[in-house]
Parts: sequence; C-alpha cells; structure tokens
Amino acid sequence: MTETLLPWPLRQFDAAIVDLDGTLVDTLGDFVEALKRTLNDLPAPFFGFPVDHTLVERMVGKGSEHLIKSLLKHVDAALTATDLIALYEQAWGHYQVHYQAINGQYSAVYPGALQALQQWQAAGLRLACVTNKPTAFAQTLLAHKGLDHFFLHVVGGDAVARKKPDPMPLLHACGLLGTQPARTLMVGDSSNDAQAARAAGCPVLLVRYGYNHGEPVESAAADATTDALDRLRWAN
Repeated sequence: MTETLLPWPLRQFDAAIVDLDGTLVDTLGDFVEALKRTLNDLPAPFFGFPVDHTLVERMVGKGSEHLIKSLLKHVDAALTATDLIALYEQAWGHYQVHYQAINGQYSAVYPGALQALQQWQAAGLRLACVTNKPTAFAQTLLAHKGLDHFFLHVVGGDAVARKKPDPMPLLHACGLLGTQPARTLMVGDSSNDAQAARAAGCPVLLVRYGYNHGEPVESAAADATTDALDRLRWAN
C-alpha cells in the first residue's frame, strides 16, 4: 500500500482529535445487531424487519438518536411526527440495553489504526477521541479494543449540547487538550467530521474506508484523504 503524502509537517500539530466509528473501529456489525434486537422488541411492521450493513451504513454518523429515528422512518414512512417521537422513546430504552450488551462484540479495529495511534503518541501528539456515540459506549468500546490508553480525553455525543457536524465537540476537546484548533488535526471518515473541523478551524484528514452516508469521501472537501492511517508521510 502506497503512502499518503500529507500537506502539513508534523511539527505543525500539538494534538489530534480522532473520530471512532468508521475511523478507528468498524462498528457496523454492532449497530446492525443492536438495531435488529431493538426492532424485535417492537410490534409489526418493525418486528422481524431485515436490518443489514448497507442500510445501516447510510444512517450512522450523526448519533444514536438520528440512527434510530432514521431506521424507524425507513421501516414505516407513514409515521407521523408524534408517533415517531413516542416510538423512538420506546425504542431508545431497548437499544441502550442491547447495545450495552453487545458493544464491541461485532466490531473490529481497522488495519493500521492501532499502529497510527502508536506513531502519533510516540511523536508527542496529545490525543482525544471525539465521537457522536454516547460517551459511556465509546469508552467501553475503546477499552474492549485496547485503544483507550492512547486518549487523554473521550468526548461523546452527550458530552456537550451539540454533536458533529457542529464544531462544539471539537472546540471542547481542544479546550481539554489545551491546544489551539489550528494546531489540532481532525481525523475522521465523513462530511460530519469535515464540517465540524472547518467550523472549528482544525485541519482535517479523512479516511476513505469509513461511513460517509453513502457518498464518496472526496465530496467532503477535506484537506487530505488516505486509505490507511499508518501509511502517512508528513511534509518536510
């Protein structure tokens, strides 16, 4: 696999903010399994509805609330706004139980992700994980995959008032890290990460293998894209 030449020298950065789902860990299997179990706790037409990776991949990235509501509307497009809210509240309770039970069991660390974190830590970058996944779920997943010790901070979707693509989580992470956004690299996999980084003032690198709502990652207009996080070559 060829190296990706980055437009920045490493010395430009004091820290990196790294997304979780679709960037470090392929969690589609976890989402699919938890959503299947959740729908099976609901009445028809939700009970037994076939949930697959292709369907879920288009919906992930904007937090659990968006994921569940998107799936419910996909199954029953005739749901009124009031019915959707009531059904979501019911589904959310089941989803929390099921996701907690299987968190990390149907997922895998992407090739090169562990090596990249080792390289960045060895280079002296301060690292934070910023994800739209609830903080407790994110911390558990990182621990299960042996990645938790790389991060000084984990900022989940419930840590601040707004989720990515809003810049608030990134700015909050920069504050925790004690770094300026311009000296903090955002590493993610989707337009959510790119939009949040642009608004926060962080340079952004996106991986091509993640979840970008079914769209090519190049459409997110990142500063750089790569096929593998451990094959990066910094500018001189």
